[in-house]
Amino acid sequence: MPRINDMIDSKFLKKEDVDPPVLATIKDVTQHDVSMENKPEEMKWCLEIQESVKPMVLNTTNMKLIEAITGSDLTDDWIGKKIVLFNDPTIMYAGKVTGGIRVRAPKGQQPQAQPHPVADEDIPF
Repeated sequence: MPRINDMIDSKFLKKEDVDPPVLATIKDVTQHDVSMENKPEEMKWCLEIQESVKPMVLNTTNMKLIEAITGSDLTDDWIGKKIVLFNDPTIMYAGKVTGGIRVRAPKGQQPQAQPHPVADEDIPF
C-alpha cells in the first residue's frame, strides 16, 4: 500500500523526496509560480537540479547556505556545483515543527565562503 505522501502530487521537490539525502548538481536558478490553483500568482526563486525533474523552492536560509558552499552570492556561479539535499526534521513553519529541505556541502568538501576579516579597531569593546 502507498504512503499518503506518495499519493499527493507536487510540482516542487518535497522533504520526502530527499529522505534519504540526495547528492544534487545545480542546473539553474529560475522563478516559478508557486500559487495554488485558481489563486493569484506568487513567484518564488527555485533551484533547478540536474538529477530531478522537480525544482526546489528556495528559502533565505538555503540561499545563504548555498552561497557559503559555493563561495559566491552570484547564482550563475552556483551552476554545476554539487550540494546535498536532505530532510531536516527540526525546521519550523508558522510556529510548528514541520521538517523541510536543507542543504549542506558534500562530505569532504568545506564551504568556500570565507569570513570577512575584522580589524581590532573595528571592535567597539
